[in-house]
Amino acid sequence: MTKTIRLTMAQALTRFLARQMAEIDGKKMPIFGGVWAIFGHGNVAGVGEALYQVRDELPTFRAHNEQAMAHAAIAYAKANFRRRFMAATSSIGPGALNMVTAAALAHVNRLPVLFLPGDVFANRIPDPVLQQAEDFSDGTATVNDCFRPVSRYFDRITRPEQIIPALNRAMQVLTDPAECGPVTLALCQDVQAEAYDYPESFFAERVWTQRRPRPDRQELAAAVAALKGAKKPLVIAGGGVLYSQASGELAKLVQGAGIPVCETQGGKSSLPDDHPLNMAAVGVTGTSAANRLAEEADVVLAVGTRLQDFTTGSWALFKNSGRTIIGLNSQVFDAGKHWALPLVADAAEGLSELGAALKGWKAPVAWTDNAVKGKTAWQAEAGKVTASTNAAYPSDAQVIGAVQRAMGSGVTLLHAAGGLPGELHKLWQAGTPGSYHAEYGFSTMGYEIAGGLGVKMAKPDEEVVVMIGDGSYLMLNSEIATSVMLGLKLTIVLLDNRGYGCINRLQMATGGANFNNLLKDARHEVMPDIDFAAHAASLGAIAEKVSSIAGLETALAKAKDNSKTTMLVIDTDPLVSTDAGGHWWDVAVPEVSVRPQVNAARKKYEEAVGSRQG
Repeated sequence: MTKTIRLTMAQALTRFLARQMAEIDGKKMPIFGGVWAIFGHGNVAGVGEALYQVRDELPTFRAHNEQAMAHAAIAYAKANFRRRFMAATSSIGPGALNMVTAAALAHVNRLPVLFLPGDVFANRIPDPVLQQAEDFSDGTATVNDCFRPVSRYFDRITRPEQIIPALNRAMQVLTDPAECGPVTLALCQDVQAEAYDYPESFFAERVWTQRRPRPDRQELAAAVAALKGAKKPLVIAGGGVLYSQASGELAKLVQGAGIPVCETQGGKSSLPDDHPLNMAAVGVTGTSAANRLAEEADVVLAVGTRLQDFTTGSWALFKNSGRTIIGLNSQVFDAGKHWALPLVADAAEGLSELGAALKGWKAPVAWTDNAVKGKTAWQAEAGKVTASTNAAYPSDAQVIGAVQRAMGSGVTLLHAAGGLPGELHKLWQAGTPGSYHAEYGFSTMGYEIAGGLGVKMAKPDEEVVVMIGDGSYLMLNSEIATSVMLGLKLTIVLLDNRGYGCINRLQMATGGANFNNLLKDARHEVMPDIDFAAHAASLGAIAEKVSSIAGLETALAKAKDNSKTTMLVIDTDPLVSTDAGGHWWDVAVPEVSVRPQVNAARKKYEEAVGSRQG
């Protein structure tokens, strides 16, 4: 006879989560690093009480914003290379909807996170409850349906026993290298409190290991044949290299075959910046060393990348009309993009088998030597733009140079939206795998500080540096207070260009007038004069505004010895970006305008589109 234990659905949920383990580097540990929770009437009585009962096995963390706590959970998973992850629970209504943006971020970036929003009463007797959004034509609809298009798996728990198959499916998705992404289990608030006789076997400890599918023999043979026929091969390293911990296999392959490597935003740090074959960033925000090779390459081995438009220059970067793309990816959807030769496999396994099959073969020496010379030339250009300056308003690149000199390559550098991703992708010199943490798949303003908190939770002994613009800071900064509360030190560098400088530059580049981006160009009665340092200090951080690049370097050196989160603010120039490197990006310009600047930009746009060989 099956042994059972009577628990509420919420108690069964939390007990199950606490029993899930991961095996990492030969060590067993809980696969859930904890649960982020902001309680409300939709989850405090059920999930809240259940989390309290397992608080020693499954720690609960309190945040100040639902979107931010979900960002922290996602960053934790990314910093752990998807081997460990977290859950996030909210009440119904606005609490749940605040997490939808984060769910989309995780969905785009293929990152695991478990969302547990409260939901309406399954019995519907009290309808409409507080915060319930009623659909006049659909009695089953709730705001949590907004999670459906941005979840890899979605379920609504309307009976307590439904949590058994739902959690089994959730774990399969969260741990699968191909299907990995956000899971949403909407928890009806009455059902959270309902009891059921759950089989004890449901709570048996389970250890999840990383699945590593090996390539199909025919696909491998086709990829090897294409590479052996290449005169100008190139590797694009995406985030999948890091998630697979495949940096070692990548280095062996390219060193043995003499193939240059370039990196996407997600893949940057796959190889250390000083590796002679690492051409660094590719695409719209790429280096001249990488992009000139991409233009000529006849075979492109794309490893663990979605090949989005910033990587491909809106598919105008690869100018060799006879090129072949090999898509090495665990997800077939990504592996076959743009008629690529698919090589569906784990990145480490695929690179290992490619390396073995290519043993003894090398790319033409002239191609490899040309790549190395191009890297040297790029490094000289990068050194110029990141050099120290006495300018009253330094560029983003000069601030990056200061942070690099003061902090070195041993820190984990985190950033997200605005102008910084373009500059950091080109210019930051990453050290170890995972030391460069970019959220540029969804380019979410406000990810930075919350994401830094998640990274620090994953890497408590490492220095985490967050670079952020004033626009992103104003959108979401509350987790400074959480970092202080939890004793998790961040070093935050805030670049204040008084508006959305990146989009202002794009507006100008497409012929637009300076309008509604910089604060001075937005409708106002009084120009804002925000004391960011005072604001951060009010949240508990050590904060200082510096007046120069030299002052920033001095302050960063001091920050290393600070025991809690430190924020340094510096004014920057909103109009300056690095001219070297980069590539055209498809941003459609109006066909008709009364402004000659727009008409001129449209003409250039049509010329660029006409030359594309996508």
